Amino acid sequence: MATNSLKSDAIMDLMKQHLSTDAGKELTEKIGLVYQINIAPKKLGFEEVSYIVDLKKGEVTKGKYEGGKVDATFSFKDDDFVKVSTGKMNPQIAFIRGAMKIKGSLSAAQKFTPDIFPKPSKL
Repeated sequence: MATNSLKSDAIMDLMKQHLSTDAGKELTEKIGLVYQINIAPKKLGFEEVSYIVDLKKGEVTKGKYEGGKVDATFSFKDDDFVKVSTGKMNPQIAFIRGAMKIKGSLSAAQKFTPDIFPKPSKL
């Protein structure tokens, strides 16, 4: 399975564009945290691709974070990430069902809501 065929890639690209808008800049001012999101094609923990959603600088990058420690790390399967980021699955439900794993600060994790993502109409 080629790692470049994640549906999440498209969402991360939109996220990048979203953060460069005024709404995106407001988010970075309001949240000011750095998140790592690990996306697995099929099974949590396997062949994960890491993205850094930096809501301090307003950037989205692929790969490991170079600026120290992230505030919280999320792990998703590709399909589940798409559901949560498009508002089709509530993050709390995803967590309870084991569709989302969280490491790091829970208070930071709670600020990571679907509101951060561009609205699905743009998807």
